[in-house]
Amino acid sequence: MLPPGMRISEASRISGASARSLRYYEDEGLIVPGRFSNGYRDYCRSTIDRVLAIRSLLESGLPVRLIKEILPHLTDGRDEGGTGLVCAEFLLEVRSYRDRLNARIADLRAQQAALDAYLRHARSTDA
Repeated sequence: MLPPGMRISEASRISGASARSLRYYEDEGLIVPGRFSNGYRDYCRSTIDRVLAIRSLLESGLPVRLIKEILPHLTDGRDEGGTGLVCAEFLLEVRSYRDRLNARIADLRAQQAALDAYLRHARSTDA
């Protein structure tokens, strides 16, 4: 359970994003934290969840430019399943990103299978 009224240092600790990154996400319009009466940022659960989604997308290689367009559909539940009036070029970029992600997943599965085979072999020669 998250404490109510989190400041940036707490949000940073919980989300794993640096305070600098949180400020950057805000500058880019990716998050909109509330404000305490003294002007300090106030992070709620939904903002932290959004930060986690942003970090995941960034770690997967998606550029901020595309994250800005995709994020509302991933975290706000808007436009359920539809694309609205999205340009074809944007959809092509998202498909390309998805295809690269699928390729990375396939590579990771192959690496996992190779490690599993190695461990099976090591166990059989250990016995």
